[in-house]
Amino acid sequence: MASTSAHKRSRFLAAAAAALLCSLALGVLATVLLGHPPPAAAASNLGGTTAPGGATGKAKTPTGGNGKSTTTSTSSPHVNTVRITSVSCTPVARCSGNPHQVSTHGTLLIVGKGLTTRMVVAFPHAPGARISSASPLSHLHQGVAGLEATVPKTAHSGHIMVLLSHGRHTSSYGPIYIYRHALHPPPPKDPPPAAAATTPVTGAPSGSAFEGQGMWIWYLSQSDGGNIASIVAQAHAAGVTTLFIKSSDGSTNYWSQFSTQLVAELHANGLKVCAWQYVYGTNPVGEANLGAEAVANGADCLVIDAEDEYEGHYGAAQTYITDLRAKIGPSYPLGLASFPYVYDHTSFPYSVFLGPNGAQFNAPQMYWKDIGNSVDTLYANTYIANRVYGRPVFPLGQTYNHPSSTELLRFREEAVDYGATGISWWDWQETPSSGWTALGEPLAPLTTVIPNPGYTELEQGNKGDPVLWMQEHLASAIPGQATTGIFDATTAANLAAFQSAHGIAPSGKTEAATWQALLALPPVAVNWTGSGPSGG
Repeated sequence: MASTSAHKRSRFLAAAAAALLCSLALGVLATVLLGHPPPAAAASNLGGTTAPGGATGKAKTPTGGNGKSTTTSTSSPHVNTVRITSVSCTPVARCSGNPHQVSTHGTLLIVGKGLTTRMVVAFPHAPGARISSASPLSHLHQGVAGLEATVPKTAHSGHIMVLLSHGRHTSSYGPIYIYRHALHPPPPKDPPPAAAATTPVTGAPSGSAFEGQGMWIWYLSQSDGGNIASIVAQAHAAGVTTLFIKSSDGSTNYWSQFSTQLVAELHANGLKVCAWQYVYGTNPVGEANLGAEAVANGADCLVIDAEDEYEGHYGAAQTYITDLRAKIGPSYPLGLASFPYVYDHTSFPYSVFLGPNGAQFNAPQMYWKDIGNSVDTLYANTYIANRVYGRPVFPLGQTYNHPSSTELLRFREEAVDYGATGISWWDWQETPSSGWTALGEPLAPLTTVIPNPGYTELEQGNKGDPVLWMQEHLASAIPGQATTGIFDATTAANLAAFQSAHGIAPSGKTEAATWQALLALPPVAVNWTGSGPSGG
């Protein structure tokens, strides 16, 4: 299934122009006010290609009329006897979980050396800008906890500093993140659950960001205009607990919209935040690096969006997984979002992406309107095809292309019937108001659906990744079994022998009992290079 959204995500990359941050160092208040260049994260508020960071050049020495540097006998305007050592938002009831985040008109508790009331604190006049004549100013005043400064209405995120008399100033401190809406402390963590009355789905790590209901964001700037307060309010109203936000495309294009600032703010508002990257397989090492960058920026999980570009590229998939795991660790929550119907994409390396050391979570793109199936048929076929990989399924449904409210509710209800502990939706910017309403509706038990417990049935003559996956497990019991992805006569004979040894009728074909016996064994390791098995 080559889904509509897949093309949108990987190929219809409309230019999301990032705002250029212009830092004007206008030598007023002193000869030159020296400040640190802003961090790249300060400019990361749009999707698409990476937004340029702030100015990174050094402050230049003033020159005389002959072009040479002038020499003055005055001391440096930079002062060490007065300095800021810490800044935190106060009071707690008006702050997020990050002490460096504050609202306009909010209050900062400023601690340091040599600070007194009436000293002037300067804030950036634009996101990440250096202190200049346009800088918004605030005076230190005595508060309950110490010296405080009220954040001016026109202040922006970036580094702050204290301005002194005669053009002198302290070192800059920051970055301080400033928001146009009220902040609130994160909700208290749920107490440890009592002993579970039911057994969780086998292999499903509990408490992950995949649990509950998620929504995918492609371009943040086109999702409620990128307004975080609006996004938070809509997510809570619809029962959305996790946002899956695009972090990179390919091996060199990291999207600045996925930043530490964004993650911190959404966390502060009670939402989990996962990154997703679209990968092509042409440079798997570079793709692994960008995935690890999103993890370092605070992602609660990482999802691999690998589609037709990775078909027939087993070596690239193995390199990507190996490099990524080396950077993020063996237990970091990793998911795969790819085609739901495995039998239509037999050369796709599911067995690598979902195999040992790969993704623990399987989020197949179950877009029933694109496929042309009913929700019922979609669930049955997807679970039968994916059950053999032994990873818990977290259905990814569609809110684009105008699905009916009835379809959306049924998709949610069937997820419960099939034992899924979480679902998600593609995508925020294409979800109509009726769709949001349907996501928040209470669910009623389904009585018309009996989940299909079947497994992929394979026999001699079949080929592709499901055959390969079966052979890798069969080879664990019968070392002479080849891993070619082709179900030949030798494979049939070996499978029949395996069935007889396990008390199963020796049909030489796979069915539920045979798959369950095979999956109890570890698959043999295969060192892939190039396209992979001949059976793709």
